[in-house]
Amino acid sequence: MARQRDLTAHQERISAATWSVLAEAGLPGLTLRAVAARAGCSTGLLLHTFPDKRALLLHARDLLHQRTAARADALEATGAAPEEVLRALLHQAVALGPEQHEEARVWIGFLAAALAEPELAERHVRGNRSFLRRTTRLLAACRLDWDPARCTRAATGLVALVEGLNVLAAADPATYSPDAQRHALDDALDRLVGAAGPVSPP
Repeated sequence: MARQRDLTAHQERISAATWSVLAEAGLPGLTLRAVAARAGCSTGLLLHTFPDKRALLLHARDLLHQRTAARADALEATGAAPEEVLRALLHQAVALGPEQHEEARVWIGFLAAALAEPELAERHVRGNRSFLRRTTRLLAACRLDWDPARCTRAATGLVALVEGLNVLAAADPATYSPDAQRHALDDALDRLVGAAGPVSPP
């Protein structure tokens, strides 16, 4: 049991280090040496868990999906109206706070690497389509008068807006501030499902 706890703690340190390095230094700075230094272990020890940079990237993408999916599941578990859940889900998915800004930088780093690596691209597509399915399902619950094709088209537009805001905010946070992102999302949602009351800042 003690050995298993040690292994789990080691993996958690590496997870945190991978996330931190990718968020701060981007794809060029994500090296085995940098992650090992951040995790406080040797490169040799790190290689027992992740044999190369691609494995680190896959791990970072999986961790991102787990974190965002857990938050989305928690939102749906509240039993709130689908309009409220959809709005909260999309607000969570853009960089409105420090944690989300870090996640956006990790996502961008992974996407950049995925353009040249089929396995990474497949993992990206899988995660994005999961988000799209959830958005489509919630939008369909809001618009019972729409057919499935219309719900899919509208949800695709919302997901594209979210991901575009994340990329732009990472490069130009002054222009694409949290308020600007929030207003862009709310304007789009108001056109699709109707206006809501004020949304509390994160």
